[in-house]
Amino acid sequence: MCHSAMAESKSKVVAYEKFLNETLREDLRKILDERDKVYSQIAEYLQLKTVIEKTKDADGGEIKTQVDLGCNFYVQAKVPDTSRICVAVGFGFFVEFTLDEALKFIDKKTAALTHRTDELSKDAAKVKAHIRLVLEGLREVQLISDKPDVEYRDPQA
Repeated sequence: MCHSAMAESKSKVVAYEKFLNETLREDLRKILDERDKVYSQIAEYLQLKTVIEKTKDADGGEIKTQVDLGCNFYVQAKVPDTSRICVAVGFGFFVEFTLDEALKFIDKKTAALTHRTDELSKDAAKVKAHIRLVLEGLREVQLISDKPDVEYRDPQA
């Protein structure tokens, strides 16, 4: 192999490694982080659904509860009317729903969020496939085989 071919091969390896580390792996990290955030939102909505179902048992009467003010600092609270609830619908907006309306909204919202996680999982799989492709290209450029150099024979054969 001549000197210019080796230099060209080395520059290709550096370019592939840069693309792999700075682009593909960063894209994968961002996709997985976003998917984790969506999973967290789904968990919060499902937790709210459980609270609403338990609140429905109170039949619109008064309940006592604890409210987290932040940093796990709780205070006692009394809710005089449990027939309506405010739900975060996105973009910082809250909507007042009846308990049944809130349950319907939560079902639709969790279905939409689950669809979003499916899309993000597919995107992550595509990026992982691209990473494998680049790694295979690196092996090819560096003339590295994925097969062993020496074949081993079974001593009992």
